[in-house]
Amino acid sequence: MSDRTTPTWADDSELHDQRQQQYGQGNQQQYGQADQQPYGHTDDSGRRYAQRESLRQYAQQAQTRPQVQPAHPPGQEQADGYQPGYFTETGSWRFDVHGRTSSYTDQQAYDTFAPFDPYASYIAAEPEPAPTAAEPEPQKPGYTLPPVAESSWAVDTRRSKLLGRGVLLCILLVQAGLSLRLKGTAFQDEALYIASGHYELANLLHGTKLPVDFAAYFSGHPKLYPVLAGAVDSQFGLAGVRVVSLLFMLGATALLYSLTRRLFNLRAALGAAALFSVLQSTMVLGNFATYDAAAIFLLGLSAWAVVRTDRMKAMAVLLAAPPAALAFGVKYASGLYLPTLVVLAVITAHRHRGIRALGRGVVLGTGIVVLLGIGYYFSGPLGGISSTTTDRAKGTDTAATMLQHSAEWGGLVFLAALGGTIAYVLRARMGEMPWIGGETPGRWRRAALGLVLTGTALLAPAYQIHLHTEISLYKHVGFGLFFAAPLAGLGMARLVGPHFRHPQLGILLYVATLVFGMVQAQRAYSFPDSTQMTAYMRTVVDKKGTYLAEEQEVPAYYLRDKTNWTQWQNSYFMDYRGKDGKQYTGPDAFRQAVRDGKFDAIVMHGDVSPVTYEAVKEGLKNNSHYRLAAVFPYTTSSGEHAYRIWVKR
Repeated sequence: MSDRTTPTWADDSELHDQRQQQYGQGNQQQYGQADQQPYGHTDDSGRRYAQRESLRQYAQQAQTRPQVQPAHPPGQEQADGYQPGYFTETGSWRFDVHGRTSSYTDQQAYDTFAPFDPYASYIAAEPEPAPTAAEPEPQKPGYTLPPVAESSWAVDTRRSKLLGRGVLLCILLVQAGLSLRLKGTAFQDEALYIASGHYELANLLHGTKLPVDFAAYFSGHPKLYPVLAGAVDSQFGLAGVRVVSLLFMLGATALLYSLTRRLFNLRAALGAAALFSVLQSTMVLGNFATYDAAAIFLLGLSAWAVVRTDRMKAMAVLLAAPPAALAFGVKYASGLYLPTLVVLAVITAHRHRGIRALGRGVVLGTGIVVLLGIGYYFSGPLGGISSTTTDRAKGTDTAATMLQHSAEWGGLVFLAALGGTIAYVLRARMGEMPWIGGETPGRWRRAALGLVLTGTALLAPAYQIHLHTEISLYKHVGFGLFFAAPLAGLGMARLVGPHFRHPQLGILLYVATLVFGMVQAQRAYSFPDSTQMTAYMRTVVDKKGTYLAEEQEVPAYYLRDKTNWTQWQNSYFMDYRGKDGKQYTGPDAFRQAVRDGKFDAIVMHGDVSPVTYEAVKEGLKNNSHYRLAAVFPYTTSSGEHAYRIWVKR
């Protein structure tokens, strides 16, 4: 049985190669006969018959033939982990080369060859998976939203800057409207500074002698703001000077926004500007022709320069020195806030310079002192510094009253600043800005910044409590609140929360501050309407007479074209030698002067100097020198009052 022919059913190239490996190369001639047709059949039926016969013969030979197993399948090495026994697929069956198993995967082929193949077995072929319908592609949306940042308010993008400036413009428009709604004739201080400005301007331009030494009792240098006010008044009148004050206050709010954005972020900056713009002091000073608005603007400009130059060289902080020194010259009370500027210069630079930031504070402080020394050297004696600021006469107002009023005028903003300070110390950033959490100042620097800015709001009340006087406190609280406003804005932002989680809280704070500010500003701006009084006095006065007037600055300002400053006597203090040869002072001087008929006209209402008013009325009793010429009623927040004018017979 060594000579045999290859079965025709195994006429396959792969199986042919395997047979060569199994039986060797000795019978290649016999294998070559596999391509011949032994029975000469050419049709399909003859071919199938020949295949069956060949399979039968092959099966008989396989029972007696010793099995030669290959060491490993073709093309593989023993190291590959080969296990004896492998299958080759030929047509519709699989043949185990050394395991003597023919596995048919076709039922018809198995039925045909099973009678002749003793090793046949049937393996049902796994059905091919039915073709599935292709899933439809999802429809593309008509538009795609751009990726949204965690907080568009937290970074200085071009969009956020434009948005912030737009909101700031709205805040400034509201601030301007709130100030311009306040109307009235010139207040005593307004009339004083504008009228003195005219005299100071004439002295500078023409060398005209000053009627009095204004520097001896002014709380600011008379050649600074009064000169500006006098020049503007000459062209635009009182309304023009008040507009200048409005521009100063609007500029202060804009500077506050800018420096707060630099210190914190845009939301805090908008909150600070919004709260500061609706304070009663901001409203009043925005339509008040005094040097307070100019002083706040200059302090704000200096603070902005300090913050803006925090990363520059130490000498760059000198840019903040001129406006700081000028603020002190404009209003001496601004000196309370110069230490705040110096400390702020150190704190803002400490993050970038470390201990070297102390040198920055020294540079700024030295620059301010040098400029003030130069100014004092050229200006001459300034008695007003001691009489109005450093050594001001003490009053009788109680500390409880001043604390109560200070809380009414700025308590909400101060509490917001206090809350902002605490929140800032505990956490430098809100959760909406996690990516810059590591770039924030240290906790001690944050605490120092909050303490300095928020604590500055207490300087004016503390100083005036020391003096026991409430005069001008309603204006001075605005200076300190300017410095506390950045922390108040931060506190407002923390109330609202990340991503505007609680906007109602911020709105509530703003509306409450607005309502209180409007009511308080209307009350503070309520002073006597002098329109009728000045109109009547114009028919009485001339260049020769002597006139006594409560708040004499008002008629002296309105009637400066018909009278000189020295013709008017105020109701605060007077020395008088009577016709009886005796020397009188204080209320007795007023009483005796009226009895002697010293004044050509007397204008009194009793609200400013009640003691003097009573003395004048006593002097008018049974006095044949005067007659009551006119009474002009007016209304203020304190009630009904009236100007009374007595004219010499």
